[in-house]
Amino acid sequence: MSEEDIALDYPLESEFVQNFKEAQGKGDSRYVQTLLREASKENPNIIIELSNDDWMKDPDVELPPAVLLGLWSLEYKRELTSPLCIAAAQGFTECLQYLLEHRAHPNLIAGGKAALHEACGNANTDCVELLLEHGANPNQMTEEGLTPLHLCSTPQSIRCAKALLRKGAKVNLPSEEEDETPLHVAARHGLLHHAQLYLRFGVCVNHVSSSGETPLGVACGVAPEKTANSQDEQYLELCRLLLSNGANINLSDNERRSPLHKAARNVQHKLVELLLDHGADINAIDYNGCSSLSSVLQSSVVRQEWEPHTVVQTLLNHGSIKVWPLALLKVLTACAAAPKTVEILFNSYQLVPVTYKWVEAIPEDIFHLHRPFYESLFALEYKSRSLQHLCRSALRKHFGKNCCSLIPRLPVPKVLQQYLLLEPRGYID
Repeated sequence: MSEEDIALDYPLESEFVQNFKEAQGKGDSRYVQTLLREASKENPNIIIELSNDDWMKDPDVELPPAVLLGLWSLEYKRELTSPLCIAAAQGFTECLQYLLEHRAHPNLIAGGKAALHEACGNANTDCVELLLEHGANPNQMTEEGLTPLHLCSTPQSIRCAKALLRKGAKVNLPSEEEDETPLHVAARHGLLHHAQLYLRFGVCVNHVSSSGETPLGVACGVAPEKTANSQDEQYLELCRLLLSNGANINLSDNERRSPLHKAARNVQHKLVELLLDHGADINAIDYNGCSSLSSVLQSSVVRQEWEPHTVVQTLLNHGSIKVWPLALLKVLTACAAAPKTVEILFNSYQLVPVTYKWVEAIPEDIFHLHRPFYESLFALEYKSRSLQHLCRSALRKHFGKNCCSLIPRLPVPKVLQQYLLLEPRGYID
């Protein structure tokens, strides 16, 4: 049965709905609960309409441009709910108990969700426990194919997840459309404690979603936020947890992007190091022909605040394949606004001829912004590199993918170790 065919007890224009919305708008929770109790005296399973698309039927209405262009969904939409769903969503525990004791059905679907879904989505633990005590199904799916565990997506919902699992929630039950387990949700939102809980209950750490994503891949694919060091640490610990519990580090998604591809593209330096330390394939190629190094180079300008040159440096010191020399001019053009990245990449080659085309590739404003660096680079036009650089190249070639582990052990000054590891200095010698 479609939502249009559902018999409404209280349509949008009814006095009850108008009073309810007015009280809700004022934040008068006491009156809202009174209205719910009074409306449910004869039938606690009433269906309430909170909004609909009837306004679009008015011939005089000015429709949004998206409708006129055909971008708006043609499906008739309206928001339906029930007193039980409202009480569970708002955390009205006493009202919820009253409704359940007066024959409200705990598994009634209204507006695509049951009350348990609403309680979990809003992290109302007391409501979750009350609903489960009255027979709510811990594995019931929404009309979109999500279980209550899938809706435990905030740190505050950990107690809800525990309550669900105690009552028999299936930790490996995937969502219908995306085929994701609750562990995918925990990984996407950086919920370390949720992940620990699900792993204790036997969740499959390498379950693959319909898009080919594992929980590890999901966690590595989350883009960082500005000044979010605590968030970065949270995802790092979560990935460490998944790896220690058997996560396959090289399982790629449907685009053949591995967790390392995603961590590099998102410029997550510590995460890149973690993945490399656990054996990630540094030279895996995705369907677009990109390696992890190519992925971070594509982000070198747009994510400069996360210092992408550190990821480039790390990958090169772990044996990443380099950019084809003839393609360096294209990379230079794309990364010109990130001179540290250009410096590290350029210094990873023994000799790359600098020509007039390189000078022409740098926009004038960027050249003036980073003048000392680019003047040192262009000074090498048709010239050879320094003896010091040539010695560095010879040593790096000898150490190969072990540069990162062997160079720090050399009995030479720290500054020389840094030079060998391509630490940027702001100029080219």
